[in-house]
Amino acid sequence: MPDFFAEAQELFEYTRGLRRDFHRHPELGFQEIRTAGIVATELQALGLEISTGIAKTGVVAMIEGSRPGPVVLLRFDMDALPIEEETGAEYTSQTPGVMHACGHDGHTAIGLTVAKLLQAHQDELLGSVKLVFQPAEEGLGGAKLMVKEGVLENPRPDFSLALHLWNDKPFGWIAVSPGPMMAASETFSVRITGVGGHGALPHDTVDPIFAATQIISALQSIVSRNVDPVETAVVSVTNLHGGSTFNVIPPYVDLQGTIRTFKPEIRELVLRRFHEIVEGTAQALGCETEIAIEDFTLAVENDPEITQKVQGVAERMFPDAPLITQFQTMGSEDMSFMMDDIPGCYFLVGSTNPEKGLDAKHHHPKFDFDEAALPRAAALMAAAAVEVLKGE
Repeated sequence: MPDFFAEAQELFEYTRGLRRDFHRHPELGFQEIRTAGIVATELQALGLEISTGIAKTGVVAMIEGSRPGPVVLLRFDMDALPIEEETGAEYTSQTPGVMHACGHDGHTAIGLTVAKLLQAHQDELLGSVKLVFQPAEEGLGGAKLMVKEGVLENPRPDFSLALHLWNDKPFGWIAVSPGPMMAASETFSVRITGVGGHGALPHDTVDPIFAATQIISALQSIVSRNVDPVETAVVSVTNLHGGSTFNVIPPYVDLQGTIRTFKPEIRELVLRRFHEIVEGTAQALGCETEIAIEDFTLAVENDPEITQKVQGVAERMFPDAPLITQFQTMGSEDMSFMMDDIPGCYFLVGSTNPEKGLDAKHHHPKFDFDEAALPRAAALMAAAAVEVLKGE
């Protein structure tokens, strides 16, 4: 196998330059027009045929190997977040209220570097590589829309790979874990309707604020008292809004939040108890409810055989790196829609470095990562693609 790490290090200035350019010019989901344009230009410069406008701003390219074989899909997300940047970096966002606070600027730069690495060894490839640059990973359903618009067809991938720079762990750390790795998620909205009135005359009202507090408290019993302690679930109320002044009990209160699970049977249990608690508690307190639950993502489940191949590549490429082979997070990823019936592996590359002051968490206004992780991630992805295509 080529020494992809050495080649990626030689391309470091290219990768870092792209990453910093994307960081200066972040674009929200389905608005990645400039980003997608650069991606398309770079891929065309490699002589690749591309498709654009998939899921509005998505870009797809094929690298055809010299010998027939399977197809592996590599996914890289491009979108930024609606956050005002506070890093003070020389490459800070030039777009007010928008920043790359999750590393997708790095992912896009990594993807273009992987394209260079693999295209340089096109004659050695067994099979084909489908490069997918995805819009709108951050909660807007970009992967799901790409699947709907045919990204998994013509040709249909046999395998899939994706990665994430991971600022919860230090530079050098790698996680390649089989089975469920990231959680399925639902979002919920609840309206609790009572009877509003004067704050000094609560007996003439049906107070939805009081009902909301009881519901929020009771929802915590789902994980603590209904889910088997050896299983995993999260129920979080993250938004509570009701009323507008000090002396009026409002007619309704709105709640929003998220549910995270790994297993379908645990999901069904949590959703059933959620409805029972919300509806039953509200009814006992004289209120009515409207509940809306939306499927956000599926669980990301890594195929054991493909994951073992990626683990082997990581061990050989970075023998001194901490390689974690059992890892789970309640975070979610819409790559799960591409991996739903395409066996694959989603892996993490540590990117935080406190000594450089690069230790803010994902989605924080001061988020930034150690750019030395870029060539490591690109090399691992390129080598993993070649290994998976071997099919041995």
